[in-house]
Amino acid sequence: MKKSKKSKKPNILLIGVDSLLSTHMSCYGYHRQTSPHIDKFATEGVLFENSFSPHIPTTSGYASMLTGRDCFGTNCVALRHKGGLPESVRTLPEVLSKEGYETLCVGFTGNAASRGFDKYLDYTAWGNWNDGCLRKAENLNDVFIPELDRLAAGDKPFFALLRHMDPHSPYMPPAPFDRMFYHGDPCDPANKSMEPVKKFKPFCDYFMTWMPPGITDKDYVIAQYDGEIAYMDVCIQRIFNQLQTLVILDETIVILNSDHGETIYDHECWFDHHGLYDVTLKIPLIIRYPAKLKAGQRVKGYNQEKDLMPTVLELAGIKSDVKFDGHSLMSMVEGKSKSFESSIYITECTWMRKHGWRTPQWKLIVALEPDFHFKPEIELYNLVEDPDENINLAKKRPEVVKALRAEMDAHIAAREKESGTPNPIFNQPGWHGTQGIDYFTSSKQAYETLHIGDPVQARKIQAESRK
Repeated sequence: MKKSKKSKKPNILLIGVDSLLSTHMSCYGYHRQTSPHIDKFATEGVLFENSFSPHIPTTSGYASMLTGRDCFGTNCVALRHKGGLPESVRTLPEVLSKEGYETLCVGFTGNAASRGFDKYLDYTAWGNWNDGCLRKAENLNDVFIPELDRLAAGDKPFFALLRHMDPHSPYMPPAPFDRMFYHGDPCDPANKSMEPVKKFKPFCDYFMTWMPPGITDKDYVIAQYDGEIAYMDVCIQRIFNQLQTLVILDETIVILNSDHGETIYDHECWFDHHGLYDVTLKIPLIIRYPAKLKAGQRVKGYNQEKDLMPTVLELAGIKSDVKFDGHSLMSMVEGKSKSFESSIYITECTWMRKHGWRTPQWKLIVALEPDFHFKPEIELYNLVEDPDENINLAKKRPEVVKALRAEMDAHIAAREKESGTPNPIFNQPGWHGTQGIDYFTSSKQAYETLHIGDPVQARKIQAESRK
């Protein structure tokens, strides 16, 4: 006998948006109305104001998101993660499959963190200036919407992960989004703001393949990033509309979050997502499920990617013996907890290899090898007085550096003992993909070695991260 649809467990739709900076979304207070449809979606669910992706970049971010574990649990910190996740770790699709779910992954094929889905689909998300505008989110919809219709018609509940590539570079939204937030001349010869970007050897060739020839104005590029969000927002609304049409919106747990933010024009980490600054670490998290979540809530407490999987399972009414490093966010939603841990261990292994310790007041960043930006080994920022992290206080406040390092080292030692796993950030030879070099010994060596030539190379680097 077929199980009635009313007795099914809730469907789960996880919209993971690559490189989405929460502070560029209007529902998070941005001055431009970049996300009106997502804003409305947020009023129907719960918006979390202080969500963090502590392990940068994509591979490690999704690893925490889809396992409920930190980097000691996943053993994953690098973009080009070698091998899979530990066999002892259970992924969200693996758990849900055992609970009778049909699982689908769109746009994340082959990544270590995507282990366990029933079906994998991909779509076109790369291009250059000569190709014209990119329609990444529409391409995703063209792949996913027919699958959504199929899944909704089935007898099983479904779990679908959508990895959106807006607003990941190249920032090339179609009209009218390309000019929605910019009305000037992007090639004004009097504007010099793009000069340092064009001089940054590792990325400049890549940028010039998708930015307008002769580009001089950084604000144009920032407006394209914002236009990507606005374009994607409209395309995501089509998914919401289809869920409504299929009469399954309210019986579907819908989550929107990101693997990391974006550095835009910040800290000389031009239009990318490396660096352990808050523009990279802070991410959006919005969950809608009217059966268990009161609409219009905004939760201020601290949380991390590792908290998502236990939250999803609790919302779905699924009890599991899977070990988590995170906790269900329902205790904060229901007012039983004000916040989870506010002192956070952070790691990065993208274009630089660093780790650090973030508290509500302080940010400590420690380079584990010289980086290609020639930044100092130690950075210290007062997040209360300097929230944009522009004034490095490491030399002026050595006592704070010492205290934060002691806290970080104690956390590492405790997690190594609890997990039985050495800190993976310390052991990543060849993390940058350059043959014959395990670790950089100087910033000059890193600067002369690392390079993205064009979108083909960028796509190749993404593909390498999935081996």
